[in-house]
Amino acid sequence: MRRHAPPRKKRAQVADGPELKIDITEKRFNVLPVPLYEDLHIEVPAGQVLALVGPSGIGKSSLLRLVAGIDTDYDGTITIAGTPAKDAPPPGFVFQDSRLLPWLTAIQNIEAVNPAISRDQARAMLARVGLDGFADAFPHQLSGGMQRRVALARAFSVNSRLLLLDEPFVSLDRHLVSGLQKVLLDLMANETPTAILVTHLPDDAALLADRAIVLDGRPARVVADISFESRRGARDPQELQRLTQLLSAYSEEKAL
Repeated sequence: MRRHAPPRKKRAQVADGPELKIDITEKRFNVLPVPLYEDLHIEVPAGQVLALVGPSGIGKSSLLRLVAGIDTDYDGTITIAGTPAKDAPPPGFVFQDSRLLPWLTAIQNIEAVNPAISRDQARAMLARVGLDGFADAFPHQLSGGMQRRVALARAFSVNSRLLLLDEPFVSLDRHLVSGLQKVLLDLMANETPTAILVTHLPDDAALLADRAIVLDGRPARVVADISFESRRGARDPQELQRLTQLLSAYSEEKAL
């Protein structure tokens, strides 16, 4: 199923992120009797936030690793603004855990992934995620939610035009998640990146994405491709509930 959204108004002063094209003929792991993907084709227009929804183990995180150029063992092509993924600038990557270096402070964790960033820029990035005053704190001195904010700041410092978000709210209490979601929405509204959000929660996709793809099966295939008509960050509770129910219905139908 495909629904097309109306043209999105763009901020004239900020360029959208790059167009992403995924054309995978086959991707295998030796431990699997069948391919993980076969004839998987996904295009993400410049500046779109795409949510990948599907059950655990379906291959959502593996797809992010291919896009990031971390895993190049597949048949097919993945291009970022026309450049092969392995040769493109590294994306900003938010993993399922914060993966902060424990011996470095928050600001040093940002500087470690982008040596070109100035200390003032790194401090400003931390302030944008709500961590003004915590630049010199070590990870063990920060709560789990604060560590995720540092990870988000680090990702935007690496590449604010292409973001890969792998279950960025997993294992966090939902009352902490809402604050992180607002931070992410604000950052994406300002930077207009191209982004892929991996999630198993339809409500996260309904809130944060412009479009959602539901994956299922082995080999994994696209079973639903839905473009949201309303603008992310401006959806009322009724619209969020409708979209969540729509995505849930596809997921539940495929689980039967």
